[in-house]
Amino acid sequence: MREDGEEPPVTLKLDHFLPYRLSVASNAVSSRIAKTYRKRFNLKITEWRLIAILAETERMTPQALTKATRMDKINVSRAAKALIARGLVAAAPNGEDGRSHFLSLTEAGRSLYAEIAPEALAMEAWLVADFSSDERALFQALLRRIESAAG
Repeated sequence: MREDGEEPPVTLKLDHFLPYRLSVASNAVSSRIAKTYRKRFNLKITEWRLIAILAETERMTPQALTKATRMDKINVSRAAKALIARGLVAAAPNGEDGRSHFLSLTEAGRSLYAEIAPEALAMEAWLVADFSSDERALFQALLRRIESAAG
């Protein structure tokens, strides 16, 4: 409290504001990755995310991909259409829901994933190279806690 009895004004310092720092870090990493993926593989980040998720799950509906990637449905739809047009993803009818379909990687999509995944892991290793193994584990745990609190 100030001498005049008033509370000091609340100030926000962006450089110390967690949502801002997370956004800046995310944008920096995404920008670095996007340049690599676009140049070497002609992929956008959204397209790579769909490929990576489909490589882990075999097949998913666009609605499930939207939830898994936390991207909006328009971005998922655009990425899926681009990947289908390139022959990297296939769409098959969903027998349980006539309005929906399943997306899965084609052989070409699996081959591309096999080529990109080691590079993605190398990029991650480079980003955290100065972290100890304990720091990496703590960082992962803290990110999950933030995601859970925000979710």
